[in-house]
Amino acid sequence: MRAAFYDQQGPAADVLRLGTVPESEPGPGEVRVRVTRSGINPGDVKKRQAWLGSPMAFDRIVPHSDGAGVIDAVGEGVDASRLGQRVWVFKAQSYRASGTAAESTVVPTGLAVDLPDEVSDSVGACLGIPGITAHRAVFADGPVADSTVLVHGVAGAVGSLAAQLARRAGARVIGTVRRDGDVDGVDPGVADVVVSTAADGADRIRDAAPAGVDRIVEVALSTNVDLDSQVVAPNAVIAVYGSPEPRPAIPLWPLLFANVSIRLLGSDDFPIAAKLAAAHDLTRAAADNPRLVPRIQEFPLDQIAAAHELIENGHPSGRVVLTV
Repeated sequence: MRAAFYDQQGPAADVLRLGTVPESEPGPGEVRVRVTRSGINPGDVKKRQAWLGSPMAFDRIVPHSDGAGVIDAVGEGVDASRLGQRVWVFKAQSYRASGTAAESTVVPTGLAVDLPDEVSDSVGACLGIPGITAHRAVFADGPVADSTVLVHGVAGAVGSLAAQLARRAGARVIGTVRRDGDVDGVDPGVADVVVSTAADGADRIRDAAPAGVDRIVEVALSTNVDLDSQVVAPNAVIAVYGSPEPRPAIPLWPLLFANVSIRLLGSDDFPIAAKLAAAHDLTRAAADNPRLVPRIQEFPLDQIAAAHELIENGHPSGRVVLTV
């Protein structure tokens, strides 16, 4: 089968190759998905770059954990009724050598989630890592109905989904962007209020939430933690999935006196029950709102290096997927 792969880590144009690799058969409890779309996430780029010194986990890697397609083979113990089902896939290349940047991928059946007819393959390929991270950030510490949730980076992949999931669950959502000019670029319906943190960010958030915020979905802890400490309500939770600095300093006393909890989120190792609950809720949300992922750029499989470089350079206009 056709696939994109790399045999060593390095720059996208140097190491990503397109070729033919053997097609796998599903084992017990597994399904094979004929891939139509392969979703690319920053984590896929970082693995290829050897980010933080991470080694090659396998001799050859077919990248990308997220995707969408149709089940065309099932392994022992999997109901044959799954054959022909449209699905979205997550964790395809988490602790596995072969992801979705290929004509097919094999995953445990629970990682291939039924895709409703009204949801496109491209949207399905964007739900996995960012959607499950967003869901965990919002709901890991209980329901959010009638609470105020602050979502930093609300225009990003995780932030946009977190804001929409929180609103869907009955929260009032304040989203942030880094520049004043980006406020109007956030799609209507993503958040109740969108503010820029370019200047006086804490004041703007406090104007929108005078009593403080109950949850914070945090993409950049080292950058935002001082601001966060100024806007939290008592007993707030800061759910962190990223930080520019690997050892962020925190303003201890404001956070301590507010009894704030900091939850750290590593998406590969969420409890399986949390992942499955997230997959269920994301599928329902996408069925109810076909524009759950509003901006998607598509590249053919043979342009995988250009797609990786777009993400690596920080210039994608929305999510990036490959057409397979």
